[in-house]
Amino acid sequence: MHERTVRDAFPELAAIADEDLREGVVDAWATAMADNDVDDLADVPWFPPAQRDLGLDDEYLVDHVRDVTACALSFAETLLEHRDVDLSLDTVVAGALVHDVSKLAEFDGLAETPVYDLLGHPHYGVHLVARAGLPVELAHIVLSHTHRTTVEPATLEASIVAHADAVAAAAIRSRATDDLRTV
Repeated sequence: MHERTVRDAFPELAAIADEDLREGVVDAWATAMADNDVDDLADVPWFPPAQRDLGLDDEYLVDHVRDVTACALSFAETLLEHRDVDLSLDTVVAGALVHDVSKLAEFDGLAETPVYDLLGHPHYGVHLVARAGLPVELAHIVLSHTHRTTVEPATLEASIVAHADAVAAAAIRSRATDDLRTV
């Protein structure tokens, strides 16, 4: 049941050519859903603390993940077209899709959980990625996409996802301010 929900929520899965990688991404999300009693991904808020601060109660995690994936794929395709770079589109798309998978454990509705308070999504996300049997490169993307860790992106794919996440989050924040330096 959860697998179908994940596939419906993220049509970008079809862009992952490697079937094992694609199924691992589905498994990571389905596991997070099952572990946290989430039946409908569409109802999961984007980031409750920021949403409260900004008065943006109508932002959702699936939309954010899809925005990050679209931005990351666009960045990667542009670089492949204009630069002689070695990067994996599969890793970029899969990494973008799982970068926030553990937000399902960080929040219960709009309330923070101990996972948020004590670990935060980058650390718990690494656990979910490993449980799904996904490669360490995806765990690195999850761990390095946010300032909640001191781990910097070490690969081009991780840098792309981190920047795509920052841009997508800035787009959300821009709904509440004319100057992103203030939030």
